[in-house]
Amino acid sequence: MELKEKLISSFLAFENTEAGEVDSKILDERNQAFLQFEKLGFPTKKEEDWKYTSLKPILNKDYNLFPETENNIEFKEVKRFFIHEIDSYKIVFVDGVYSSFLSETTHEGCDICLFSAAIKKPKYKMVIDHYFNTIAEKEENLTALNTAFTKEGVYINIPKNTVLPKPIQVMHFSTGNNNDVLLQPRNLIVVGENSHVQIIERHQSLSQNATLTNVVTEIFALKRAIVDYYKIQNDLQTASLIDNTYILQKQNSIVTLNTYSFGGQLTRNNLKFYHNGTQISSHLNGITIIGDKQHVDHNTLVNHLTPHCESRQNYKGIYADKATGVFNGKVLVHKEAQKTNAFQQNNNILLHDGATINAKPQLKIYANDVKCSHGCTIGQLDEDALFYLRSRGIPKQEATALLLYAFSNDVLTCIKIPALKNRITKLIALKLGVNLGFDL
Repeated sequence: MELKEKLISSFLAFENTEAGEVDSKILDERNQAFLQFEKLGFPTKKEEDWKYTSLKPILNKDYNLFPETENNIEFKEVKRFFIHEIDSYKIVFVDGVYSSFLSETTHEGCDICLFSAAIKKPKYKMVIDHYFNTIAEKEENLTALNTAFTKEGVYINIPKNTVLPKPIQVMHFSTGNNNDVLLQPRNLIVVGENSHVQIIERHQSLSQNATLTNVVTEIFALKRAIVDYYKIQNDLQTASLIDNTYILQKQNSIVTLNTYSFGGQLTRNNLKFYHNGTQISSHLNGITIIGDKQHVDHNTLVNHLTPHCESRQNYKGIYADKATGVFNGKVLVHKEAQKTNAFQQNNNILLHDGATINAKPQLKIYANDVKCSHGCTIGQLDEDALFYLRSRGIPKQEATALLLYAFSNDVLTCIKIPALKNRITKLIALKLGVNLGFDL
């Protein structure tokens, strides 16, 4: 049975298990989303936004759709995946099931808890009814699929005038005990006026069994809110991730989203920002370092709807062997969005002849008083610089690594958590196959 048919035939059973426990609005959203997915199916390369990315290699698996058993794992087995040098809140899922043993949630001064619990409690109804599925793109195939099977994920609600004393780590582990598995987390994050939060997210397989994760995250940054979001994507080559993140910003808010893509069979990042107020700042940063036959696709949109706002996109890619990268970055400036300052940059290095990058930076501007620019470069290492380093006694591999690290370094400067910056630096060194000899 094809995956689409399996999902369609499983939906009724899924709904029956939830009947009477979930708010009617959630059920209505699920049903409408299911009809949308049933109509659209999975995206294909015939669709413009998926022109360079095919899902066929990852859809021909017999995925377990509803892993229910909690597969207990010890902290020592997964400690290396946490930023354990810092104190943090933790929300951990194992095969899609919440792990209370590994987690540290709270309701003191804010709500950092499970989405499945929040949608069943009346005290959260007003917030969920107001925000849930309001900025997620209902016409998008995989977002509709996630909405149809919405059950588990993260619920974060930070009230106004709150600065969280420590970051939040959201971890998804796949043990492989359920054979091949399809996971569909759903996250709702609301950051109140004058509040500040730092979030680190990671998806990690612990076995060679295939894992397909289709995650949807909605983030609402209210007036003067500050959100720093970090995505670490360094999974096994049997794991694939489709990440759909939607962000709505209000007046004077600042949202920075950093994506570090180092591993996985196929990774697709759909990242969409919407401005709803003046003096908004949006920052999108990314580093991609992949090899073998890995595939990473960054599909971004910054939708400037209001005046006096700014956005900056800075993506760096390093591709080796037969790896494929895609950067499809869009900036849309509406007629009302005068005085917009938008910048977009995508720089790529191809280390081998078999590596490929498909870059498509786009500016669509309907306002006449703006400052917008974009740029894209694709090339190889500077042979003169490499020769200079080697002439000073530095071996070729280390010299190459130093140049590649320097190439990506400006994206690292935006990391505001020192322990996380150390971790990312070490991951880059590991991907480059050297010990850089320093921590930042």
